[in-house]
Amino acid sequence: MIMLGLFSATLLSLLFCNDEQVNRYVKETNDKFNSIEDYQVQMVVKLDVPAFRMPKKRYKVFYKKPDKIKVKARGFGILPKTGLFTSPNDNFDNLENLKLTSYKDPENIHDIMIIGDLIVDSLKLEMPNEYSRLAFDPIVEVKIDTLNWVIKNVTTKLDTLKLFQIDNFYDIYDKKYYMPKQSIVKYFIKDKKFFNWLNKDAGNIIGKDAAVPGDDSIVEGTITVDYKKYKINKGIKDKVFD
Repeated sequence: MIMLGLFSATLLSLLFCNDEQVNRYVKETNDKFNSIEDYQVQMVVKLDVPAFRMPKKRYKVFYKKPDKIKVKARGFGILPKTGLFTSPNDNFDNLENLKLTSYKDPENIHDIMIIGDLIVDSLKLEMPNEYSRLAFDPIVEVKIDTLNWVIKNVTTKLDTLKLFQIDNFYDIYDKKYYMPKQSIVKYFIKDKKFFNWLNKDAGNIIGKDAAVPGDDSIVEGTITVDYKKYKINKGIKDKVFD
């Protein structure tokens, strides 16, 4: 009984420490994001999706804390919303059962990984039936650089099948702001039915008239976003977002 009690106490202590660490990592990452009051940046977007063509597209994006976004572009274009403009808190608020993994990268010793269950209702998906909603149980892996407190990678999986992945690459701007210089967004669509109701973002990216196979092959869509000519914390008037 004594040994069982000691084991239970040790297990509870480990779980509590894990929760504390996760909360700290989320808070530090969000605090770093919130140190940016406003910015404007030019984005160059390149699309690489089967059966869908679009030339490189340029956008001018304005952001002001906490959640003002304005995107300017000429003509038709596609700009993924997922993961590019949301704060770390917005991402983690869509997850539950957060846990710190044992992930280690010898070449990036400051990187850690948090996993969580995606709250499906947060996606506003139109599921074909209740069974599909219950069976759709994706997990999300979030890789954080704890030296610079930025999110380097977000991967959403259903069992072992990747659904969505975003990789962020950073650089220093104005000698003090660690901002993304490139984001690579990937969608992995397995069949037409799943494609049709997976996500509004995926539908926009793949294209409504794209030829998605009806078999079990994987269609991979990639969007590359390059960020140029940052202006950070220079002050942006509210009327810009009207």
